[in-house]
Amino acid sequence: MGDNISTLNVIFTEFYYWVTVVFMFLIHVGFCMYEVGASRRKNHLHTLMKNTMAIPLVTVTFFFFGWWIYFAFPTGLYWITFVSDALFYDPNKVAAPWSPLMGTRLSGVNAADAAYGITNEATDFNSSAIWHRLNGVFWAAFLLFSITTASIVSGAVIERIRSGAFWFIAVLLGSVLWITDAAWGWSAGGWMVKYLGYHDAYASGVVHAIAGGAALATLIVLGPRIGKFRADGTPRDIPPHNPWLVTIGLFLIYTGFWGFYAACNIPMIAPATIAGQITGETWTTTNIYLSPTSLSAITFNFLMSLSGGMMAGYIFSKGNAFWTYSAGLCGIIAASAGNDLYHPIQAMLIGAIVPFIAYKLHNWVERRFKIDDAVGAVAVHGYGGFMGVVIAGFMLWGQPSSPYEGYAVITPWGQIMGALIMFFLGFIPVYILAKVLNAFGLLRVPRKVELEGLDFSNEQEYNSAVKDVIAAERAMVK
Repeated sequence: MGDNISTLNVIFTEFYYWVTVVFMFLIHVGFCMYEVGASRRKNHLHTLMKNTMAIPLVTVTFFFFGWWIYFAFPTGLYWITFVSDALFYDPNKVAAPWSPLMGTRLSGVNAADAAYGITNEATDFNSSAIWHRLNGVFWAAFLLFSITTASIVSGAVIERIRSGAFWFIAVLLGSVLWITDAAWGWSAGGWMVKYLGYHDAYASGVVHAIAGGAALATLIVLGPRIGKFRADGTPRDIPPHNPWLVTIGLFLIYTGFWGFYAACNIPMIAPATIAGQITGETWTTTNIYLSPTSLSAITFNFLMSLSGGMMAGYIFSKGNAFWTYSAGLCGIIAASAGNDLYHPIQAMLIGAIVPFIAYKLHNWVERRFKIDDAVGAVAVHGYGGFMGVVIAGFMLWGQPSSPYEGYAVITPWGQIMGALIMFFLGFIPVYILAKVLNAFGLLRVPRKVELEGLDFSNEQEYNSAVKDVIAAERAMVK
């Protein structure tokens, strides 16, 4: 009977993650619609292609080295270890692109399979047989987190960045930086979880704070759009070209983010799988840290934090549709760090308060530092995610960060340190890359192209080339 239950659990888990990946892909449909709606007509095609081509680029690079980083770095930086006893898999056996587990393999368990297991092979869940079926869908779920992290930057920099520059940033952020912070703070064996008590169940910091830091770094080097600021330095409002696309795009992002929440859970685990730290016989859903939770709990809190954000956004923006919807997303992000443990009313209040502060910070930073964030990505994701991690430290003070013995409990100082690590892990490397690209003239489009429109300029070049060909052909005929 036990074998039958284990087999059914494997099949169910495989399908579960496959479904969450499909739902999460809607995030990128939403991003495309949202960014095209926010950009001006003359930049639509460039905005669309800049964002969509990040998907295959991050996918391929994540296959070759991103997945390997997650298993290689939970103790630190592979060759520098902060934790000696982390619960981790051998990256070369599980996640290297040449591993048999990184492809279709349904041959079952044989004598060679032990080489592809993990360091703890005492339970069925950790056996190589399961990884034959689950590695691909786990990889895909984390890949969608990676692409989402990279795409957050895309909206902030529309209408002036070169596509190639953004793609470099997307690969660095999606396939290197975010997956590194996930190994540290979003893994059952991460050193930040063990020593800082870091808790970020649904990625306020792991995805959003790091992406916000990267977006801010890029914007500082990139500079504002032409005409964004008046001669006296006051900002002009450049409203979305198509509010309907923005609305539908953000609702698709909400939908995809709901799938994101489900993908952050492990759907069903036997108590013995987590070293006896959960007592009893009941199989349970757990969060990424292997602490018990349920889809019911996160559904309450997802919807309550979304609703708190949208209601607050409608009030503080005086009915501005763009900021009402953005505040809803910010509300989810702010509560995500602790939404496995919050009461729904706590989630609603956090979801209402944080977007208001993020909105005020966005306007102040825009006026004071002349930062042109076209869609408020730094505010919604960066400030919202950062504050969400910090607030969790106070709201969940003293709660266990992990079911494993010897791990630090959740504290304000651990969460503050964790939030700083997340934000600056995105900010510093991306700032350096942006400065290098800018020094070679590869970051921003020329002024003439920006004024004419990134689509219109390319069309002009194409039409000019066609005219040259026609003229050459006529000359040959003559």
